[in-house]
Amino acid sequence: MNLYEHKSSNIRKSWFLLTIFLVVIIGLGWIFAQAYNSPGILYIAIIVSLVMNIFSYWLSDKIALAASGAKAVTREQEIALYRTVENLSITAGLPMPRLYVIESSQINAFATGRDAEHAAVAVTRGALTKLENEELEGVIAHELSHIGNRDILISSIVVVLAGAIAIMSDIFLRMSRWGLRGSDDNNRGNLIMLIAGIALAILAPIAATIIQLAISRQREYLADTSGALLTRYPDGLANALEKIAQDEMPLKTARNSTAHLFISNPFRGKERSSFLTRLFMTHPPIQDRIAKLRGLK
Repeated sequence: MNLYEHKSSNIRKSWFLLTIFLVVIIGLGWIFAQAYNSPGILYIAIIVSLVMNIFSYWLSDKIALAASGAKAVTREQEIALYRTVENLSITAGLPMPRLYVIESSQINAFATGRDAEHAAVAVTRGALTKLENEELEGVIAHELSHIGNRDILISSIVVVLAGAIAIMSDIFLRMSRWGLRGSDDNNRGNLIMLIAGIALAILAPIAATIIQLAISRQREYLADTSGALLTRYPDGLANALEKIAQDEMPLKTARNSTAHLFISNPFRGKERSSFLTRLFMTHPPIQDRIAKLRGLK
């Protein structure tokens, strides 16, 4: 798949995820409306699905930044970071993104936003203090490549949808606690609600991971390659990834719903876990990424 095909694929995936979410929520609303013989439930489901889709498209970047504890910074506050991003943005032909810093010693970064005109790049304090200039440029170029490759919309949407799955699970479980009492129709409705709540509670983390994997790990390889071409120095990003691989610092604001956004898994240590864990990792192994970058020379 070339770069233009990748961009088009990301746009299609974004609308596909939003459409599937809309259909699933309305479908659940119809099931519960039938079970309780209450059309109002269906209307609520329609409203909720539309609101969540609007939130996913327009506010997902703000949600991701807030969940990660990222704070906006100005040119005066982080002049070196600003100049690095500004120079690379000009080279890449991209608008200057908003800049954020996460006060954590872990080396990490991510990009988010619905398009290049509304993009943001967040880096950790650890990335600013532990990386050399060429290494930081490699990391920033990787994130700008996500913006240029149109990865950021689908990645940001997943943050909201993965969280919505967990919220729905909690709502159904709480509603099921009303108990099986009253008329037969209510008993049947509560039983369906209980079963749905338990099923969603079990499937929520699995579904969230599957949605994240739908983004494809291949996007990280492509962003690595695009970033290396942008800086014309593959060793910069490769060296940064080597430091990241050795970095054991925790990221207190790490969340399952936002982990896929980062240049590297913020839950350090999972890269060396079991085969099953590696199978469901949202990031490709760092050593594989380093090897591909070294091969670009």
